Amino acid sequence: MPRRNRPKNSKKESADEFNVDRLLGIQRSEIWSDGDWIVRRVTGSAATKPYRCPGCDQEINPGTPHTVAYLLGELEERRHWHTACWTRDRKKHKRDLDD
Repeated sequence: MPRRNRPKNSKKESADEFNVDRLLGIQRSEIWSDGDWIVRRVTGSAATKPYRCPGCDQEINPGTPHTVAYLLGELEERRHWHTACWTRDRKKHKRDLDD
């Protein structure tokens, strides 16, 4: 039987398992002509439910990497977008780069 190099219940493994940033992606703010947005990329492994993309009105299947975005202060209004749909939608708005 092969020897294990680390204990079965290693602290490193359990710390990675509950690392919210790793599971949910890094959050950032983006300033656009239509407001200040909070944007987060969701990894495929963290995408466990189906969502409806507001950009194309198609389903985002579980396991599909995508983008979550909402206006600052409106967390309850967050929406899950296909990343390409979010990018296309943002082309309609001017980016404020004075931040």
